[in-house]
Amino acid sequence: MSKNRLEAFSDGVVAILITILVLELKVPHGTDFAALRPLFPTFLTYVLSFVYLAIYWNNHHHMLHATERINGKILWANMHLMFWLSLVPFVTGWMGENHFAPLPTAAYGVVLLMAAIAYTILQVAIVRHHGPASRLATAVGSDAKGKLSIAGYVAAIPLAFLHQSISHAIYALVALMWLVPDPRIERRS
Repeated sequence: MSKNRLEAFSDGVVAILITILVLELKVPHGTDFAALRPLFPTFLTYVLSFVYLAIYWNNHHHMLHATERINGKILWANMHLMFWLSLVPFVTGWMGENHFAPLPTAAYGVVLLMAAIAYTILQVAIVRHHGPASRLATAVGSDAKGKLSIAGYVAAIPLAFLHQSISHAIYALVALMWLVPDPRIERRS
């Protein structure tokens, strides 16, 4: 099966999610910098979530570039990923509106964790369909970065109840780790 519709659908979903994210930013009622101060937590979560969606879009694009064909399992694995990404605007708004409270911060981590697991499932489905000698399989290798990301989220979720700043730092560090699209895939394409 061709991958074109999968790519187009995924691109559309991510574009809509980014649009929904920006709609969560409320326009302040004042005209000075003091009017912006209450919006700062929401803006910070918006920036982090925008970066995460951009990271997923970039890496998804690179992964599909190394993919020649798809099957039903890949389609469903992709829908699984899109489901978890579709929850990013909700947890972003919840965390920002509640000034980084423990439960919304942990819920944000759960969504990031589940999206990372879903991305891994999609990656495994593509590798299985193309074989262990495929471009994607050789580029991904042991996927240490993916495993480290999942471990970071697993740690950040309970830490949100200890001190939210630790969780926020972990979320930001994982994002920084993925900011540049995976060069292993670019080298093999």
